[in-house]
This record gives sequence, C-alpha cells and structure tokens, in this order.
Amino acid sequence: MNSLSSVLACRDTLQLIFEKLTIPDLSRASCVCRAWKSVVSDHQMVSRAFGRPWNLGDIVGEPLSRSFWRDNGIGKFAISHRILGGDSVASLAVKYSVQVMDIKRLNNMMSDHGINSRERLLIPISNPGLLINGTCYIELDTHAKREVAVLYLDDEPNRKTNYLMNRVNSDQGKRRLINSIKRSMQADDGTAQYYLSISNGDPRAALSEFSEDLRWERKVGMT
Repeated sequence: MNSLSSVLACRDTLQLIFEKLTIPDLSRASCVCRAWKSVVSDHQMVSRAFGRPWNLGDIVGEPLSRSFWRDNGIGKFAISHRILGGDSVASLAVKYSVQVMDIKRLNNMMSDHGINSRERLLIPISNPGLLINGTCYIELDTHAKREVAVLYLDDEPNRKTNYLMNRVNSDQGKRRLINSIKRSMQADDGTAQYYLSISNGDPRAALSEFSEDLRWERKVGMT
C-alpha cells in the first residue's frame, strides 16, 4: 500500500494519468488532495484537456477565472469575423450557417443595428471540424461581455491590441474579484490577495481555504 501511495503522489506519474482525463474528471481529481490539485492546476494540463474533444492544435492565453475551463462545450468557442462594408447579421448567419438569434445572443446585441458600432462579431461555430488542428485565443470580448476561445479563419489577432486589452481587463477583473472575496471573508485586502494566490485564482477555493484556516484557529484556541 505504501508503494502504491508513493506512486500516486509522484508528479510525473500523475501527469501521465491525468493527461487522459476529461475536464469533469480533472475537477474531481483536484478535490482528492493538495498534491493532485497542484498537478491538475497546471495550465498546460487543463488547456490540453479543454481542447482535446475538438482536436485543437493549440490554445493561447489565460482566462481571467479558472472557472472558464469547467465547460468545454462547442458554445465556448467562436469565430472572429472582421466586419466589412455590406455585412449584416442576416448575411453573416447565411455565410456561417448559423441562426441570426444565436449571433445576437453571443454578441449581446439587442438589435441588428448593433453591428454598426463594432469592428468584429463573434460567430457561433456550427461545424466543429473547423477546430481540428486550429489555434484558439482566449479573449474577453468587451461587447459580448464574456470570455471565449476565439478562432481566426481569415486573419490573425492583433497581438498588441489583445495584450493591452487583456492586461486592462485582467487588472480590472482581479480587482473586482479581490473586492468580492474581501466582502465574503470580511477581511482586509492583503488577506484576500493571499488566499486568492494560493488557490490559483479560484474564488471558491480561496473562500474554502480561508474557512479551513478559521476552523483550525478556533480548534486550537487562536480566535
């Protein structure tokens, strides 16, 4: 039993095993112990599991929240279409073989006229075969107000613009997250940042770690 335990605690062995798991199974494995959670939290491990069902070639970028990885359904992916003169929501729906309402819903558009104020639209993916060996970029679309794994078919992402936008969005998102955790914990800024950092940016895990420490302190009479 001791030899089996040592094998299951070996990081290299765990990586070989976990690389075969699906996203839901990785989530369950992360709850077993800290050693397993550490391996599961590896970005490459999670991103490969995220793209495996669709045979993706690569996923570029890091989401603002690790909860992004929990769902890797086809709805998490989208095509980036740069809007050209003469484009309309209806014409794009025909071009990409999707429904008008699905485009509007994905892009948080109340009417077809919303296309006039944008440089691009996110298009739902109707043909999963487009993802095979493709590269998707994790982006927070400011109009759609959501993070999406974006596939570029005809052009490349503006890396400088994406970097600056993601940096601003990341800083703002992190600030909101810390403020939310502070309120939940009724703690100061430093405490919230500490628990968020040791939980790999997962707010639920941060609150859980904080609660565990509080219970321990009460048990040993520190509070």
